[in-house]
Amino acid sequence: MPFPDPPLTPPPKIKLSRLRDIGWSLWDPIGLLASGQKWDDEDFLPFADEYDRYLPKAASQLRKGYSISAVADFLAKVEVKHMGLGGSIAAASERNKRVAMAIRDDTELWTYPD
Repeated sequence: MPFPDPPLTPPPKIKLSRLRDIGWSLWDPIGLLASGQKWDDEDFLPFADEYDRYLPKAASQLRKGYSISAVADFLAKVEVKHMGLGGSIAAASERNKRVAMAIRDDTELWTYPD
């Protein structure tokens, strides 16, 4: 008689507020935040989700084992090509390694079901 398969566990969920803390403090390519402003300030809330299309994908890539450089390249291409901000992908990628490392190293970014 074969052993039953173990029950599948749901995948972890990302804490969007933590990811926004990282993203907005280290990666604001459009430059929406003024000095000292935070993404969750009342005046800024209508724009708080501006980078939610990109940052969760970067976090998921890291979780899947993508390298820091690959994720930094992804964010650089978003800036230079998708957002049309111009500049060098290589320079943006080098700058974005700091963002990728912060996402990877945050121990409170993912929540696990009980």
